[in-house]
Amino acid sequence: MIKGVISDMDGVILDSEKLYVRFWCEAGNFYGYPMQKFHALSIRSMARPYAIKRLQGFFGEDFDYDKVRNKRVELMDSFVEKNGIEAKSGAETLLRYLKEKGIKTALATATPVDRAKKYLDMVGLLECFDEVCSARMVEHGKPAPDIYLYAAEKLKLAPKDCIALEDSPNGIRSANAAGCKTVMVPDLDQPTEEIKPLLFDIANGLEDVIRIAETC
Repeated sequence: MIKGVISDMDGVILDSEKLYVRFWCEAGNFYGYPMQKFHALSIRSMARPYAIKRLQGFFGEDFDYDKVRNKRVELMDSFVEKNGIEAKSGAETLLRYLKEKGIKTALATATPVDRAKKYLDMVGLLECFDEVCSARMVEHGKPAPDIYLYAAEKLKLAPKDCIALEDSPNGIRSANAAGCKTVMVPDLDQPTEEIKPLLFDIANGLEDVIRIAETC
C-alpha cells in the first residue's frame, strides 16, 4: 500500500474551484477584460508567472494580473464570509480512512497557507492533514514539480510512495513531474487525451481513491 497521499485543495478537497472560476471572470469583466470560463480554467493551479503570461496572451500585454487577482480575492472572500465553503463529497470519508490506515497526508495548494487552513477549518478537515504546503513555500509553483517534492519531503516520504490527487491539467503535470502516482479526481472537466498518459488512475470521486490506495 502507498505510504502517503498529497492532495490539491480547490476542486479536490473543497468545492471551491467553481468559485475561483466565477470570481476570476467577474473580476476580469469588472476591469473591462472579457474573461470567460475557459480563460479562468486555463490558469487553475498555475503559478503567478505562468498565469500572467497566459492571461496576457489572451487579453494583451496591458492585462494587469495583480489588479484583477486582488479584485478576485476581494469578491471571493466576501462570498465565503457570507455563504461559507463546502467540502467535496467523500472528502471526510477518504481522509478518515487514511488516518485509520496510518497513511500520511499533505495538502499541496496554490492557495496561501493561512487561507487554506482557514477554509479547511471551516469544513472540519484541517486536523486530517499532517502537512499543509503552499506554492509560496517553493521556488516554482505548478506546473513545476516543486510543491509535490516539498510536500513529500515534509512527510519524509519518496514521491513514488505517494498518491497525488489533482483535478487540473497544471496540477497533474506538477505531480507527475515530481514522480508521484498521479490520480485525477475530475471536477470541472474530464481528462484529455494529452493528460491521460500522465495519470496513474482516474477516480470516480474521492471515495473511489480508497480503491486505488488499496491496489497500489
